[in-house]
Amino acid sequence: MHFLSLTPIVLLQLTFLAVLHGAKWTYSGPEGEHHWPKNYPYCGGTFQSPIDIKSDLLRFDPSLRPIEIHNYNLSPHEQLTLGNNGHSVQISLPSKMYISSLPHRYTAAQLHFHWGSSNRPAGSEHTVNSKQFAAEMHVVHYNSDQYPNMSMAVDKSDGLAVLGVLIEVGEFNPAFEQFLKFINGIKYRDQRVQVPGFNIRALLPARLDEYYRYDGSLTTPPCYPSVLWTVFRNHVTISRKQFLALATALYSSHAQDSAPMPMNGNFRKPQHPDSRVVLVSFKDGRGLQGTLTAASPLTRKQIVQQLLVGDLADLADEGLYKLLPSGSEKLHAGKKKDLKNQQSATLAKSKQQTLNPSLWKKSQTNRSVGKLGLAEDALCYVSLEQRVFHQLKQSHAENQLVQALKDATFPELNLKSYLECRSDLALPTIRHILRGRPTDEALELDRSLTKALMNNGKVSTAIKQSVPVTKYGGFSPATVPKKPHSQGYPHPWLLPMEWED
Repeated sequence: MHFLSLTPIVLLQLTFLAVLHGAKWTYSGPEGEHHWPKNYPYCGGTFQSPIDIKSDLLRFDPSLRPIEIHNYNLSPHEQLTLGNNGHSVQISLPSKMYISSLPHRYTAAQLHFHWGSSNRPAGSEHTVNSKQFAAEMHVVHYNSDQYPNMSMAVDKSDGLAVLGVLIEVGEFNPAFEQFLKFINGIKYRDQRVQVPGFNIRALLPARLDEYYRYDGSLTTPPCYPSVLWTVFRNHVTISRKQFLALATALYSSHAQDSAPMPMNGNFRKPQHPDSRVVLVSFKDGRGLQGTLTAASPLTRKQIVQQLLVGDLADLADEGLYKLLPSGSEKLHAGKKKDLKNQQSATLAKSKQQTLNPSLWKKSQTNRSVGKLGLAEDALCYVSLEQRVFHQLKQSHAENQLVQALKDATFPELNLKSYLECRSDLALPTIRHILRGRPTDEALELDRSLTKALMNNGKVSTAIKQSVPVTKYGGFSPATVPKKPHSQGYPHPWLLPMEWED
């Protein structure tokens, strides 16, 4: 495409994105992660990573298969590129490496690391029940069934799959030594060296059948929520000397810079769960006895189809509440703490719709909510960012970009994730699904389930508050109370990931 043929609007969008995605970022200081959303709006959006993998987020999914990796044992005759990109140590990986146990074939692209510092050996990005490990390795793959390369896949909602390996300081690890012995050749930013191939499988834990699975994002700008995360349950160890090689030998600045900047503490803090759940492939005596079981894909699709186009009165009459598991009392109690956050988010969304109704209306158009096909198409975050930014530019509301992107992507992304069993179906999404459905049917479904839950003592105090419901099964913005704590949620039962077969 020649630039001479571009319209002024497209030129504006391309200029914006070029500036946006070329912005400097760091983990601390003026360009630290609190600053990322200003230049990379998705960093302030939904479905962000990493997260704290807490017990109350877990659902056991018996359909999760062991991770099947192929061609990970590389020959010493193959040359890999070990580089310092200013943010991490990265190793390029050959395209013959891939994962076959996911919905698509995911081809390996690179692996890299995040770590702490010499005086604080805690630098993993994911934490488990608030425990932070010394470091973390990410093996990045792209969806090669759908996209020709990594750069084309990175901004698509089904584009990436990352294997996360938690690393603790302990026994010496000979596999890590295969590249750490070359680390002095990449002390400064943009330096690269060639290293012989080695067995990448040896960098992973022994068991590939025990892992956490959830939908998330890149943990660095531009933070696209395009990653299917697999974080292995069991950690690997490296020696203290090996850890210090990462934590003390490298700089995030160029060799010619007058003030060298040490590279350490290069990890992002945990992000909000945003109605997601974490599926687990294991269920045993290590604190998972009370973990609920995820519904089957068929059950989920049947329920969503019924919500989309079915008879809601029939859905209520069929006793949908019976699908709630016996452990839901504990879960509802655990979710009380998150209620205020959900309420605040809903108020913010209502405010956004009031401030910019034309944008909200635009973001809701062309959505076939009556078809499950809505969840099958990958979202392209770059094009969405361009469109939303242009709409905001017209209304002189560029400062609302982060919130507008949340409003434009969350319902669709949440539904897609839910159907693939990696998220709760959040309340705004339920309202979106029920948009346009007959008022009496929506109300009957609400009353039936609310009554059943109250009779069973499974209802939180939030249910007991009276909140007007619109014909869409949601709250009317005009009736939302001013104070978040006074807003009730008549649908705390609508967390379909808690339904069992």
